[in-house]
Amino acid sequence: MKLISPSLLSADFGNLQRDIEMLNASECDWLHVDVMDGVFVPNISFGQPVVKHIKKHARKPLDVHLMIVDPGRYVNDFKEAGADILTVHYEACTHLDRTLHAIKDAGMRCGTVLNPGTSVALLEDTIQLCDVVLLMSVNPGFGGQKFIENTYNKVKQLRALCDRKNPDCLIEVDGGVNTSNAPMLFAAGADVLVAGNAVFKSENPVQTIHDLKQ
Repeated sequence: MKLISPSLLSADFGNLQRDIEMLNASECDWLHVDVMDGVFVPNISFGQPVVKHIKKHARKPLDVHLMIVDPGRYVNDFKEAGADILTVHYEACTHLDRTLHAIKDAGMRCGTVLNPGTSVALLEDTIQLCDVVLLMSVNPGFGGQKFIENTYNKVKQLRALCDRKNPDCLIEVDGGVNTSNAPMLFAAGADVLVAGNAVFKSENPVQTIHDLKQ
């Protein structure tokens, strides 16, 4: 499976509807929405009101990535805002099992996110609950960072774990993804690639999305 989820963090916030409509017309599969609180990560992005605005214009699933402390408190809020897929950080969840169940119970696809320094092995007991696992290939908080090469190894490790315990779980990669490393990420076992600057800073975003899928 080769899915592309462009990150709206790199979109033109002054022309957000225009950029969403461009993505609607493209070959992308999901719209990636990064929610940052300035505590779990150093940056602050946007919250539920902006997600609601995005949902009004999007014709593709919203892939909402919570980079916030205590994400379990906001599961229902983001469901109401329009999230279709909700991913939470392993590092931010005191009770990950409970939070994943809450996301499923709210009617969304659920996922766990791992920072670059967090081992895939820590998902041994919760991987069966996940519809998706998102591997950060940069340290979270800012767009435009350099891709961390060890991500290829983590994708392979995660693919082996998924094949053993949850073959339907999708592997997503976020951070520094571009047309150069996308083929190697798919070859390593990734299913979904998040691309921000690679899409929105290119001369032809629609063509770039097409190229990423190839």
